[in-house]
Amino acid sequence: MELGLHGKVAMVAASSRGLGFGIARELSRAGALVSIGARTEADVFDAAETLAEETGNEVLANVLDAADPDSISQWMEKTSDAFGGVDLLVVNAGGPPAGDFDDFDDGDWQTAFELTLMSAIRMIRTVLPAMRTAGGGSILTITSCSAKEPIDFLLLSNVMRSGVTSLAKSLSQQLAPENIRVNNLMPGRIDTARIQSLDQMNAKAQGISTEKIKATIESDIPLGRYGTIEEFGRIGAFLLSDAANYITGQTLAIDGGSIKTVW
Repeated sequence: MELGLHGKVAMVAASSRGLGFGIARELSRAGALVSIGARTEADVFDAAETLAEETGNEVLANVLDAADPDSISQWMEKTSDAFGGVDLLVVNAGGPPAGDFDDFDDGDWQTAFELTLMSAIRMIRTVLPAMRTAGGGSILTITSCSAKEPIDFLLLSNVMRSGVTSLAKSLSQQLAPENIRVNNLMPGRIDTARIQSLDQMNAKAQGISTEKIKATIESDIPLGRYGTIEEFGRIGAFLLSDAANYITGQTLAIDGGSIKTVW
């Protein structure tokens, strides 16, 4: 399938590893000019070097603090200076800490709000002028299956990622006349460092092994296993691509069939 990504400029947040890295890799493989952003300088430069070596395409590394509006603006400026504009954006950020309602004070809620919801708003606001100038674009937000079925001990994530999901749907309606598509991916149990950390936390809380936790969770997944970063990346690249030009305003679960709701 021809994705029509060759020469497109893509900004992918939180992409030194995990879900963002998976999408950045597939975009680069398809010929896009990819600008990745992540908080840790060594990690993001290593990731850019790895992607460039794997795909043979230029990858721009940027230190990005998703909760800092100035950092987002600088990422956009560097990308535009290097590649001449922006066609594609992947909105992504590290998840807020786990915990229950009684575990969090106002400061914790505000930090989660800035990291997860406001980062999405600011990233999209920053790229829209370039997309409008280009006559269109594609935006993909990454949230979580918790937006449909809240996950125990992930209250902050449940609330904030639901907000991002609603933002994507609302913007898809507003921006469609300008040929700017907005879609959302909800990862389920994808085998990332974040999921491994949550499994370890749950194992410790229950006094059992991480392997037993994983086996129990996999037994509840209809496809019987965790998803891979590569599988997630391919779906993300497709939704961003010209092959998906008639898809906007959609929220797609990548969860092996775990969500039981109809809609």
